[in-house]
Amino acid sequence: MSWIRRKLWVLAVGVLAGASGCNPFTLGFLTPIPVQPWVAERMDQKFNHQNDGRVPIMPPVRDGFPPPICEDEPSDQEVLRAMPRVPRGVPGIYETFRDDISIVKNRLVDKIDPPRFFPLVGQAQLHHCHWECVVYYTELVQSDYPFPTYRKKQRVQVIYIDKDHLHLYVGTDPATQKQITQDLTRY
Repeated sequence: MSWIRRKLWVLAVGVLAGASGCNPFTLGFLTPIPVQPWVAERMDQKFNHQNDGRVPIMPPVRDGFPPPICEDEPSDQEVLRAMPRVPRGVPGIYETFRDDISIVKNRLVDKIDPPRFFPLVGQAQLHHCHWECVVYYTELVQSDYPFPTYRKKQRVQVIYIDKDHLHLYVGTDPATQKQITQDLTRY
């Protein structure tokens, strides 16, 4: 009879623990895990902008034609991603914003190196394209606690961006240069 009483006590304790929220068996893979808000920003930066630091491989520089120039300036998004991050504040207490952004882009360097060997590419010429981007913006620092206040300042930030790329080098034969250019560009 005592073993029945013992089983009833274990069953009663189990039912009370399950009803009170102290059940250790509810902690499964469906248990919510708190995630910081900046984790999504980091994942977005990691997966959506993978090609920002990669060097593209372009068709060869053809003899008898003018050398290519750096016409593809950095986009506004690239410049803004290269800027230092806005400091994280506490919403409603202390926040920082950037308003009235204007970007001026100047080409500093545009030169092509002589051909040399690059691992995983082969013979190629490095085309240096260096840009200076001057960002003019208004920084707004806002605080709502303990009393509302804000401060506006005109700011200037200078960002240097390298958009270097490689041009394959296949020799001085015009027919080979033309064929490689057609293979790479399909044009």
